[in-house]
Parts: sequence; C-alpha cells; structure tokens
Amino acid sequence: MDLSELYQDLILDHGKRPRNVGELPGHNREAEGFNPLCGDKLTLYLRVDDGKVKDAKFVGKGCAICTASASMMTEELAGHSEAEARELFTRFHDLMTGKITDEQMPESMDRLSALGGVRRFPMRVKCATLPWHTLIAALDHEHQTVKTE
Repeated sequence: MDLSELYQDLILDHGKRPRNVGELPGHNREAEGFNPLCGDKLTLYLRVDDGKVKDAKFVGKGCAICTASASMMTEELAGHSEAEARELFTRFHDLMTGKITDEQMPESMDRLSALGGVRRFPMRVKCATLPWHTLIAALDHEHQTVKTE
C-alpha cells in the first residue's frame, strides 16, 4: 500500500467514523460554518482555559471531506494554545491552497497532510477548510456564520 492509499484510508475513516462529534458541555467558544456550494454545515464548540484549547467538538452535516477535516482538526487541537491553534490554521490553509507542499508540513501535523491531496480538486478545498475557518471564528468570538463561497 502506498502513502496516498494510506492517506485516503485515513480520510475515509474519519469521514465515516468522525471523532469528537456532539455538543461540548461547558464550552466557552462556538462558531458556525456553512459552505453553500456543497451544503456542508457545522457548529464548532471549544473549551478554552488559560489560553489553551482544552477540548473541541463539532456537530453538523457535510460531505466526507468536510467531516474528516473537522474530525482530524478537533483531534489535533487539544492541548494547543490559541496561538498554536492559529498557526495550525495557517499551515493547513497554506497546504490546501498550494503555498506549501505535504513535505513542508511540520512532522507534528503529518496526519493533516492526508488532506493535502484534496487541493487537486479546487471545489473541494472549501469543504476541507470550512472547519478551520470556523475555528478562527470561534477563537475570535465571531457570531456571524462563516461561509466559504
């Protein structure tokens, strides 16, 4: 099995069996995201204490790519400071928009590189980045729905 098959399997696994789904009791940050082109819609819940993301969960409905991205993102966030979460967003966004390659991703973000292949399908990049834009809105206490159009 080559690396691209392994990455595809990881995306399919998170798409079919997403992690961290559900409302988060005690959350203190929340944002909604919507991709009108695909119909992806999600609400992201965060619990941030002392400048660190202690927990993250999401609810919503979306395509496998959006769901996998949200699942993988929520797994990655736990324990990171708000500044580190913003840096994760920047790195992931740069990967998805072709500013950096999979090989330029930090080793600590290796699992997220699995979504890098999505950039070959420009219409699907918005699906993969929706949870991440929603993350920034939650960190910034924005109350308007994030849209990727």
